Amino acid sequence: MRRAGMLVFAGMLAAVAALRLPAQEVIDRIAARIENDIILLSEVRALGRYQQLVDGKSESDAQILDRLIDQWIVRNEAETAQFPHPSDADIAAGMERVEKSFTSPQEYETRKKQTGLSAADVRNMVAAQLYLSNYLDSRFRPSAQIDSKDVEDFYQKAVVPRAEARGQAPPSLDAARDYIHEALVQRGINEQADRWLNESRSRVKVNKFVDQGTK
Repeated sequence: MRRAGMLVFAGMLAAVAALRLPAQEVIDRIAARIENDIILLSEVRALGRYQQLVDGKSESDAQILDRLIDQWIVRNEAETAQFPHPSDADIAAGMERVEKSFTSPQEYETRKKQTGLSAADVRNMVAAQLYLSNYLDSRFRPSAQIDSKDVEDFYQKAVVPRAEARGQAPPSLDAARDYIHEALVQRGINEQADRWLNESRSRVKVNKFVDQGTK
């Protein structure tokens, strides 16, 4: 089974699908073997182009390959569990969030063209990312327990100092409570996912063919 997608994470996770390569990239090769599957260099470069789109920069090929390996692990388990794929409406909402992260539709289209990504490419990336992040959320959210003291501590130690440093009045605790609670839940999910992936990597046979210094 092949994979892509946040962690992922915390950022999680940015997802990948096989994308059309620019004309000059006519030769593909295996970037890694993972169990009975492979990750292609074209997949590494595709995720790099998506990172360029949403972040303005990309990681090295070696770093991206590590992300793809982690995503393969997550997707393999999600598919074994027959976890449902995101709906068309959820994917459309995800694509809208990507576009709205730019200052204008024109800037988005320009950046998309510069990276060589089509609308279908972005849709595939968003769909894969949603699939993986939704699975991790369903797996680890129930055990991410947050109590009122956790929320209050975060408010006093993070929200208030940050607002004061900007010369702003902090929001009230009640106004910030739901946001803080969800942020702490997401942090808990990410921490659990990281521990699980660290354990899972040791049980998966991987052979990499991308140098650590490759960009």
